[in-house]
Amino acid sequence: MQDPLEYLDGLNSANIRLGLGPVSRLLDRLNNPHKTYGSVLIGGTNGKGSIAAMVASVLEKGGIRVGLYTSPHLTDIRERIRVNGRMITREEMISCVEDVRKEVSEDITYFECLTAVAFLHFCRVRIHVAVLEVGMGGRLDATNVVKPLVSVISNISLDHRNHLGNSLAAIACEKGGIIKNKGVCITAAKQTQVVNILEDICMQRRATLFMLGRDMKVRMNRDGTFNYRGIWKDYENLICSLKGRHQIENAALAIGAVESMREKGFEMDDEAVWGGIRSTKWEGRLEILQHEPMVLIDGAHNPAGISTLCRALETEFSYKRLIFIFGVLNDKDYGSMLKRIAPLTDRLIITRPQTERATPPGEILPVALRYNHRNVEVIENSRDALKRALSLANLNDLICVAGSLYLVGEMKRVF
Repeated sequence: MQDPLEYLDGLNSANIRLGLGPVSRLLDRLNNPHKTYGSVLIGGTNGKGSIAAMVASVLEKGGIRVGLYTSPHLTDIRERIRVNGRMITREEMISCVEDVRKEVSEDITYFECLTAVAFLHFCRVRIHVAVLEVGMGGRLDATNVVKPLVSVISNISLDHRNHLGNSLAAIACEKGGIIKNKGVCITAAKQTQVVNILEDICMQRRATLFMLGRDMKVRMNRDGTFNYRGIWKDYENLICSLKGRHQIENAALAIGAVESMREKGFEMDDEAVWGGIRSTKWEGRLEILQHEPMVLIDGAHNPAGISTLCRALETEFSYKRLIFIFGVLNDKDYGSMLKRIAPLTDRLIITRPQTERATPPGEILPVALRYNHRNVEVIENSRDALKRALSLANLNDLICVAGSLYLVGEMKRVF
């Protein structure tokens, strides 16, 4: 009989299908494990994983048994399914995959199967709340079968256009699909067009919309702490453990989500909020793997994420030369990403993440040369690209790796 994990691997992870029918029918046959606990559903373009990690950390500090489901993983598939910070064990994973496989009666994708596995595991270990990161879009994503206590839409920008639509309006409608009837939505979206769409969805569904900048506000303090003015409560001198000013905004959304849960019986004390934000761990986001020379990895994989990364490189790090290792998947707007990256770099190394969905470096090279015509090279293998960067770098230089979470995971495995 085929090994359960081999069966899961055999479901092509590059196959993307948006639709709730197959996963809903599968969960019905599993007795709907996702209906046995509360949930928080987190969508948007960037920052989903960081927000999910912070929400889970605060709830755990508040004594809640919390499941966390995120994607993709960096080095081990079990990273995607955690309970109170602990990854699902190999034995638990095998058991859940086996039981899900028994109920499969139609074609199912890798992500749909893994989502069912997460829901089943969370039910078996009797969590109180599942914090779920949307895989892609929202309306038709497999995670959207839940009826969440609160929905979070971090921000919205152009990404996954071939699946979600070629305009901000179309993408906003897809992401807004996680807003439920009479539900609550927390967002940091700022574009007037996007805000109008989210407000329209909330009005149609009689849902409540809380917006960062209007209903929640943050202010940075000189010592690096920040203050939060919230929906019902205020918090002073909070410390965000995740690097980058953009993480302060993500922290505000996480706190807003937790605040809104108090109406459903999940009220957190001040220490849970303060301690949860301070102790959050989330790998692959402005993560330093080595000093002298510094090796920095970041999961930025679309133009908005790259812009945020570049702002951090310009304002929060000091170095003599910047060596940038870049690789992307084939549905990404790498031209816009390179337009921002290339002028900052002293050496740009283009490589290929180890996935079928990767863009060949040879296709990227002509675009990169348009923005940096002298200091660009192609090294297909990502490990060799890192070796090359380390051979070029002096102790006070910075090597940055970004463009794909798959690439970031490969670099973590090297270290």
